[in-house]
Amino acid sequence: MITRRRFFQLAAAAAAAPVLPGVSFAAGEAAAKDAAQGNVLQAVIVPEPAGWVAGLNISNPAVIVSVNVFDGLVTYDDAFRPVPQLAQSWEESADRRTITFHLRKDVRWHDGQPFTSADVQYSLMAVTKPFHPRGGATFATLEAVDTPDDHTAVFRFTSPVPAVWSALGGYETQILPKHLYAGSPPLTNPLNAHPVGNGPYVFKEWVRGNYVVLERNPDYWDRTNLPHFERIVFRIMPDEGTRLAALESGDLRYAPTDAVALPDLVRLRSDPRFVVSSHVFDGIAPISFLDFNLRRKPFQDPRVRQAIAHAIDRDALAKVVWYGLAKPAQGPIPSYQTRFFKPGLPQYDYDPARAEALLDAAGYRRGADGVRLRINNLPLPFGNQYVLSAQFIQAGLRHIGVALTLVPTDVPTFNRRVYADYDFDTALNWYAAFADPQLGVTRRYWTKAIRPGSTSSNATGYSTPEMDRAIEGLVTVSDPVARKPFIDQLQQIAQEQVPSVNLLELHFYAIHAASLGGFSNTPMGAYSSLASVHDA
Repeated sequence: MITRRRFFQLAAAAAAAPVLPGVSFAAGEAAAKDAAQGNVLQAVIVPEPAGWVAGLNISNPAVIVSVNVFDGLVTYDDAFRPVPQLAQSWEESADRRTITFHLRKDVRWHDGQPFTSADVQYSLMAVTKPFHPRGGATFATLEAVDTPDDHTAVFRFTSPVPAVWSALGGYETQILPKHLYAGSPPLTNPLNAHPVGNGPYVFKEWVRGNYVVLERNPDYWDRTNLPHFERIVFRIMPDEGTRLAALESGDLRYAPTDAVALPDLVRLRSDPRFVVSSHVFDGIAPISFLDFNLRRKPFQDPRVRQAIAHAIDRDALAKVVWYGLAKPAQGPIPSYQTRFFKPGLPQYDYDPARAEALLDAAGYRRGADGVRLRINNLPLPFGNQYVLSAQFIQAGLRHIGVALTLVPTDVPTFNRRVYADYDFDTALNWYAAFADPQLGVTRRYWTKAIRPGSTSSNATGYSTPEMDRAIEGLVTVSDPVARKPFIDQLQQIAQEQVPSVNLLELHFYAIHAASLGGFSNTPMGAYSSLASVHDA
């Protein structure tokens, strides 16, 4: 096993590889100092996304900002039960194929226009179902949204979808203003960069590379939950050291995720000035994975994919790179989701000899230089942990004669190359499994989830009739007992055919100053608005 010391020696040597140019933060720092004059919450996000509408961009930073600007049909309590928000009440038919939502009458968009059922209908049928990376699976059987009046929206499904009740929050099924989106392609609407919502904060300004400013909505409908802070400034700071220094100096008071290096995170957990929590991401259920581009010849042979899986010491990856704050994944569904997880799945334990034998059998023998294959990898540009993980994998593959070249990118380039142009050999990423496999897992393996330009969808190009049958069964069958075999089949096929290697069950951490209170304690806490956050 590679030790932490040895790994970081190797990583330091690899640091001579090209990196992206830095960004000046002078303007952001000046804005932050100005903001400090008033009742302002200073926060940080990383990395900077391409837009701020979670209904179309599901990256962590986009969602974390967006949930302050948009409310959902429902929100959730500490037990993850739906609580009224834009929908003040609802009824479900006896056959569970129809849900009637009664909408609030006192909600207005930030431009002053009224919120109506037409917005709900448009958002579900014209945005979420066709374009949201998870929406196609979640709402696969949604036939129509009827609008008998301005304040009633009737969801009609061809078969019941129990998982839908875990997906109606503003972080997932976001309602957009029809009057500002209809008639133009949703994915390229300029308002994705300056959203108009209906939530507790109004999107005020985005200075690219520096900061985003939200301002308290004076007309917010929920008078019992008016925002405590006048403004929230989300500062964009790519450098871990800069973020850490700002936290420790008090310039930053909230860091939702990926803010500091893990050794520093471990230290901050015992610092009384800070509260470090992981439960606020429990509902996301993140898993890291290595995708193969099955459109390219080497990866069309399952023996090559299995060989690479055997060359990754996932136990050491969890201990060395992730400081024991992760554990090896056993499949595409986290092992702690016992309702869905299937024990006894095929595993790819660290076995370099087996990996070499598989590559020999596939016809990829070592050349005179000892190299069998030369491939590239795009690590997710969401913080140093993913680069370090890619370097760790690179070292393991070197031992079996596979030369892995790391290709650094920024977020727009990563999304374009992986999810639009399919211009990659392998990609290191993570995904949210969420509370039900229909919501988070199916998009990685379903043929219908191969949607060029849709981020966090099926990037591998994996498509098989047996997997499609399993997925179509689990999204259309509502009885839990009858549904479980389809979920088991999905996991079994995914582990046998290995279109991607499921690496680690991750835990994300949020950091905030101990002088703050009012953060959400729900499993989706970090994906909740900051309206209730206040000085303790």
